[in-house]
This record gives sequence, C-alpha cells and structure tokens, in this order.
Amino acid sequence: MSAKPALTLVLLGLAPLSILLALGLGSIAIEPAELWRALSGRPNELTGTVVLELRLPRSLSAFAVGGLLALAGALLQVLLRNPLADPYILGVSGGAAVGALLSLLAGVGGAWVTGNAFVGALVSMLLVFGLSHGRGPWTHTRLLLTGVVIASGWGALISLILATSPQESVQTLLFWLLGDLSHADRPLVAILILVVGLAACLPFGRALNLLARGELTAAALGERVMVLRIGVYFLASLLTAAAVTLAGGIGFVGLIVPHAVRLLGGGDHRYLLLNAALAGGGFLVLADTLARSLIAPLQLPVGVITALLGVPIFLFLLTRRTGAQTP
Repeated sequence: MSAKPALTLVLLGLAPLSILLALGLGSIAIEPAELWRALSGRPNELTGTVVLELRLPRSLSAFAVGGLLALAGALLQVLLRNPLADPYILGVSGGAAVGALLSLLAGVGGAWVTGNAFVGALVSMLLVFGLSHGRGPWTHTRLLLTGVVIASGWGALISLILATSPQESVQTLLFWLLGDLSHADRPLVAILILVVGLAACLPFGRALNLLARGELTAAALGERVMVLRIGVYFLASLLTAAAVTLAGGIGFVGLIVPHAVRLLGGGDHRYLLLNAALAGGGFLVLADTLARSLIAPLQLPVGVITALLGVPIFLFLLTRRTGAQTP
C-alpha cells in the first residue's frame, strides 16, 4: 500500500481515538468502563450528563471546526501560491468577528451571534473579491494584498470595539476572538457542513495538482484557470466563515496541518484534502481537551492552545522541509 492511502487509513483510525480521549479527560476524569457504559446507553446520571450532554457535542464540534479550517488552509495555500496562507489571511474571520462582537455588545446571543458572524464573513468575502478583481486581471498577488488590507481594516475596527466596550463585556469578547467551543452546541450541523465542504472540494483534487504546478501548466492541460480560482476562493471563504461562525477565531490549524500532511503523505490534493480535514479535526479536538483540562475547572480559549502548540510544530516542520530541500 502506498503512503497516501495508508496515511488516510491511519488518520481515520486516530480521529475516533481523539474524540474518545476528549470524552474521558477533563475536570472530571471518566474511567474507560464508565465511558463505555455512557456511550452504550447505560450511564449513571453524572457520567451521562458530562459525557453525552457536555463533552460529546463539544468534541464533535471541535472536530468539524478543525477539519473546516485545515481544509480551507489547504485550498488557500494552492490558490495564493503562498505557504504562509491560512484561512484568516483574506479577512473573512475579521468580518465575522465584527458581526459577532456587535451582537454580543447588543446583548443578544445564540442564533443572532451566529447569524451576524456569518453575514459579516460573507460581506468581507464579497468585498475582497470585488476589490481584488477591479478592472484589471485578477491575480493571486492582487487577491492576497486586498485580503491583507481588508483584514487590517477589520482588525482596527475590532480594536475600536474592544476599547469602547464596557469592562464587564471585554472578557466575553476576547474569549470569542481567541476561539471558544464552550457554546458549540450544534455538532450535527457542524459535521454536516464539514461533510458537504469535503464533498464540494474533493472533485477539485486533480485541478489543484495542476494549479500547484503553475497556471500556464494548468491552462495547457485543459483547466479553466479563472473559473478554478473563483471556485476555490469561494469554497475556502465559505469553509472559513462556517468555522469562525461556529467557534470564533482559532489560529494555526489551517496553517500547520496542511504542511504536516504534505510532509507525511505528499502534495497530491486528491488525498491531501481529506487527510488535512481528518488531521485538523483530530488536532483541534486534542487542543480543546487541553484547553479545558490544564487549569480545570477554569477553561482557556482553545485558540491560545493552538497557538502554543502551533509555533513549535511549525518551526519543526519548517526545519524538516528546509533540510529535505538541501542538496
């Protein structure tokens, strides 16, 4: 068996293991026998509440959000031809953050925060797309620069909101900005979004392989490069918008996971997209488990954990990649 399908099988096996680990660990440790009874429908009252009502929805949501971010990162790194591209580089998360923060400040929650975050993400996506296209040719450099500028504008607006917010609201706003899965209570919706996103992305595998070799090569082999660019951009943006809407801003997942998958299984996007989604989901589940376990019963924003883990992991991957390219 080649390395690519083997890696997929390994990740398929590790994904449920990461969720089982998340179900067992936390401020209350659940023994394997108790965990099995809870999952098989025979829990005691405390174990059933902790496992089925608190940890399982959160773990499934974390897996879906991690998969969405890693999938979006893999798409954007090819689209922008930039290894440092991540799901937040085009300003989609900034627009979502502004929509969510304004909702939180207005005192509304639940569906209003989710809906306004998604609307903000869509506004940002359309704004970047329209401005980067302009009247001239649409290049990946122009798209990247437009996205960075729009993201900076959203960042300034977010800073203004935080600076003028009541003191008692600032912690809630910061938790959302840094990534917060404590209110992720719609796991089936999150998993469905991930499945639909994967189904939409996987047919692009061969085309992304050609695009990674250069636009001229892709065009010479029959790909409609402009249509491909637009399709990949909107797919990546929608995946990012869904992830940010579900859990706030969680960094590093979309940056380091595609690099790690490429290092382990190569750059064939027919396999890489699925592998990235599986690895990103498992990574965020483990990070969220640490976020709610390290200083239990207090919880940390999961974005803090992904950053603390992501920095050394990325530096390690960078060293390995550099060493591999050295003659």
